[in-house]
Amino acid sequence: MEADVVIVGGGIVGLSAARALAGDGARTVVIERRRVGAEASTAAAGMLAPQAETPEDSPLLELALKGRDHHLALAPALEAETGLSVDLAKCGLIELAFTDEDRDRLEVRRAWQRRRGLTVESLGPAEVRSAEPNVNPAVRGGLYISGDRCVDNVRLVRALAASAVARGASIVTGRPVTELVIERGTVAGVRAATEVFHAPVVINAMGAWAGLLGGDPLPPPVEPVRGHIVAFDMAPALLRHVVCSPRGYLVPRADGRTLAGSTTERAGFDKVVTAAGLAAVLAIALEIAPILGDVRVADSWAGLRPGTPDGLPVVGPGALPGLFHATGLYRNGILMGPLVGEIVAGLVRGQASPVDLAPFAVTRFTAGPARSTRPATS
Repeated sequence: MEADVVIVGGGIVGLSAARALAGDGARTVVIERRRVGAEASTAAAGMLAPQAETPEDSPLLELALKGRDHHLALAPALEAETGLSVDLAKCGLIELAFTDEDRDRLEVRRAWQRRRGLTVESLGPAEVRSAEPNVNPAVRGGLYISGDRCVDNVRLVRALAASAVARGASIVTGRPVTELVIERGTVAGVRAATEVFHAPVVINAMGAWAGLLGGDPLPPPVEPVRGHIVAFDMAPALLRHVVCSPRGYLVPRADGRTLAGSTTERAGFDKVVTAAGLAAVLAIALEIAPILGDVRVADSWAGLRPGTPDGLPVVGPGALPGLFHATGLYRNGILMGPLVGEIVAGLVRGQASPVDLAPFAVTRFTAGPARSTRPATS
């Protein structure tokens, strides 16, 4: 098969890049090892929470805030194109404090966000309970972040795929890509078993598998980081907002479920749901809302986030002409994935990025260890 661009990985990042490139007339092929969105893109809880999760000094902050804003324009555009709603909620987020340390952390967050002109409001215990009557009565305060929200990431995957195809992209599933095809030191496509897909541009959007693409002289050091989620069956819904603590979160969904997460486990590519993982998530959920102890558990699963040694993504050109990376988004794949996909599509077209990509270059891993900017929460 011949194309202008081959995108390896059919998650939110890859589909977003495909949608942008196909919309500009590029012959675009997405190759997915399993089915579209089968990995982290549909295993996440769908939080869009840059203010609750990103430290002030992180290079991610600008990208995360722009990623949230991008969703506000993307959701109605996708619905107009495809007729599919992604259930972008406008409820805001409340971060809770249960200890003195929690309260100190929230005060630090409130202070720096106010300095930056971000909207954030301190809540006393009574105000928290008024806003969310079902949270733990032991709550000692909170922060209300009206701009943070959530999206149904499963619906988002479907809408992005439908939009990309409608714009002319091809999606090939069930084809694990094993290596780059390289001719005279330049990318010329990819190989999937006995098939070769020819293209002068390849985008590595393989998520947790991004470091396994053969032929790349400087593969991104991405590792899988397992996270458990538990879904509670609630009708009517338990919560009015996304609610989190420094230890985890509860996310209400339009279908009546409440999602609780998550864990941070380095267990290789094993996605098995474990008793220890479930116990950790249930402890998080019950600390936030003890009422969940009497609620039916509807489902549970584990997914693999693409982590890097410094907690930052790998976005931008690779070590070979024609190779681009869009991976390593770790806990922020839903938040930043659509924007990152479009940014890399822009790089392919020779356009400048709207954010500084220097901190996310794959070449940073040749210059010694970088300081971690991972959030302290898990």
